[in-house]
Amino acid sequence: MSETLATPPPTRDAGAVEHFRRRLAFETDPADLHADLEAGTGVVVVDTRSDAAWAQGRIPQALHMPTVRIREEAANLIAPGTSVVVYCWSPGCNGGSKAALAFAELGYPVREMIGGFEYWAREGYPVATDSGVSRRAADPLTAPTAGPSCGC
Repeated sequence: MSETLATPPPTRDAGAVEHFRRRLAFETDPADLHADLEAGTGVVVVDTRSDAAWAQGRIPQALHMPTVRIREEAANLIAPGTSVVVYCWSPGCNGGSKAALAFAELGYPVREMIGGFEYWAREGYPVATDSGVSRRAADPLTAPTAGPSCGC
């Protein structure tokens, strides 16, 4: 018996289409966010990690707003109705989800970047520190090393 298929996949009638449509409405990934930033779509990226994590490296265009400060700072830094993408450390961290919830409660259209800062850096996108901006080589387990897109 297949462990993968022990629970049958849902049919369209069981909500599969709506499930995946909703996930895409609330999540983005490093590749899509990078493309949006390059295209200048106006999305605001918010790094929700601590001061120490921010100093260690961040997305160059990101605003720094740790989750505990979102409720008090968001309205002063981000215009109402602006699309926001939040991120925290990695897939093993739910900090991005907590931050997305805080922005959603304030009425912002918000998405969480899946993979967090870990996958942004591992996929070879620019990383800023107080010393400047750099890129690491793409990790072949997370991104194609021959080009900027996985083609998905």
